[in-house]
Amino acid sequence: MALTPAVRGERTTPIQLAGSTYGRAHGASLSDVSWPHSPLNGGPREMVAFKLRVQRRLASEILKCGQKKVWMDPTECEEINSANSRQNVRKLIGDGFIMKRPDVVHSRARVQARLAAKQKGRHTGHGKRKGTRDARLPMKVIWVRRIRVLRRMLRKYREQGKIDKSLYHELYVQVKGAKYKTKRQLMEVIHHLKYEKTRAAALAEQAELAKNKADARRKKRADRLEAARRAATGAAEA
Repeated sequence: MALTPAVRGERTTPIQLAGSTYGRAHGASLSDVSWPHSPLNGGPREMVAFKLRVQRRLASEILKCGQKKVWMDPTECEEINSANSRQNVRKLIGDGFIMKRPDVVHSRARVQARLAAKQKGRHTGHGKRKGTRDARLPMKVIWVRRIRVLRRMLRKYREQGKIDKSLYHELYVQVKGAKYKTKRQLMEVIHHLKYEKTRAAALAEQAELAKNKADARRKKRADRLEAARRAATGAAEA
């Protein structure tokens, strides 16, 4: 097989390198070739092709990026081609002949603006909905969220001493039976039950005081009647 100019080390054009048997066998393409002297920049029409695969690989390892992110100055290909060690590649990176391409920005500004609008209720009409109501937000998910909130509230009130163990159990069973749907309802019931309990205790105390007062008055009247009876009996005997 005849050697191509690229194998013999002679000057070749990028088209000759990419179309040669050697280039096809080693996967060479125009994207892997650097052109140090381009006719568009006033250089000679004959171009020297450099395959900077080693330098590109070393630069990608040093810059910690992919090989496609490595940019090499096309006007300094000869100097880049002479770099055969990591130290030389680091020097070229410091000189600015080899750089890492900037990351491609995928802006989320439009997405964030649309999500902000959806939070306000826009773009959520019937034409934007797919699936049934239960498929979009299952009733089980709603129930789990509700029951967890109410049970957490009952547990917190019990730990803080706002409700006793018996009231906690009573309300726990009622919550399980779906008697209350919101924290406001449960809080109002707790306040009402505590008020009723306090009121019942106050009424019981008042009733006890009234009973004691009536007993004292009854005893006093009985003592007075007993004293009068004794006085009458003594007068009769005299």
